[in-house]
Amino acid sequence: MADLSAIDIRDVFKHFGHGEARFAAVDGANLSIRQNEFFTLLGPSGCGKTTLLRLIAGFEFPSEGELVLHGENIAAMPPFKRPINTVFQNYALFPHLTVAENIGFGLKMLGKGKDVIAARVSEMLKLVRMEHLAKRATSQLSGGQQQRVALARALAPSPKVLLLDEPLSALDYKLRKEMQIELKRLQAETGITFVFVTHDQEEALTMSDRIAVMSSGKILQVGAPRDIYDRPADRFVADFIGETNFLKGKITALNEGKAQVAMTCGATLSAPAPEASRAGDEVTVMLRPEHARLVGADDPNAILTGSLANIIYFGTDTYFNVSLSDGSLFTVRQQNRPGEEGGRSEGDIVGISFPSDAIRVLRG
Repeated sequence: MADLSAIDIRDVFKHFGHGEARFAAVDGANLSIRQNEFFTLLGPSGCGKTTLLRLIAGFEFPSEGELVLHGENIAAMPPFKRPINTVFQNYALFPHLTVAENIGFGLKMLGKGKDVIAARVSEMLKLVRMEHLAKRATSQLSGGQQQRVALARALAPSPKVLLLDEPLSALDYKLRKEMQIELKRLQAETGITFVFVTHDQEEALTMSDRIAVMSSGKILQVGAPRDIYDRPADRFVADFIGETNFLKGKITALNEGKAQVAMTCGATLSAPAPEASRAGDEVTVMLRPEHARLVGADDPNAILTGSLANIIYFGTDTYFNVSLSDGSLFTVRQQNRPGEEGGRSEGDIVGISFPSDAIRVLRG
């Protein structure tokens, strides 16, 4: 059975400004978000991800296109009529109300009875593990606790979709990691479709069922975290998601979908060719640092050779930056294991090996 769609975004544009200053914050977006999935809009500041989230929420209206929620076009529907709630970056809690009163506020505005509100608030307090803080003022809570209250308040009316606009950005690193796990748990337990906005690629990879990578108002690629990371559609996606080595080269031959690439650093590689490639095309070969290994310069498995420019110890990993013959730097990331010493020094001539299926050829 095919996955059911919660939100369909069809040829959506959102323009701001007039005349020469007019620009598309969202530029022809097409996207289908499935029911009950954790979906992330990922990209740098100004890429259009928050504007797209605001279009779904109803805080902005599209210049063109359709926004369909469970089969109904909601593009012109005001936000208060949409079965959608939003958790904002600053949480927007009422400091003069208790935790329980904040959680029940939306239900009160919907005209729910006291008994219904009390039962639902109790359920939400249990869900976010804050039963013991029900009567505390939100101004007396930590950042992580405030975020849990904001989530409980947004979930209390049982929306069909929950939108989250960079809600973890104000938290410290350790608390942010804890809240990533909490958000994933809440989504799984409630079964509500979560649409999450972030510029943090690690956050997106950790939490998402699928990711849409955006740049300059356009959706460049949609896929599961592993697809986005291992099989990026273009150089922007490859560069934005994780750390990547880029090597310049030229296609010298094509055979049954495989490209023979002569690298400027002297090596020759073979990998699946980009679509519509031709012999003579200049291309970029990408390889993740953790997919490569340092070997001896004369090792038969060495594909590249160079001089160790520097070694950086990160605790869990060590980064070896190797200067290749064309002057480019290639990073090898190796996990540190007890009892293993690096045995390498700056200036050493080393080889680099990697499996052929770890590389990807990108256009340009």
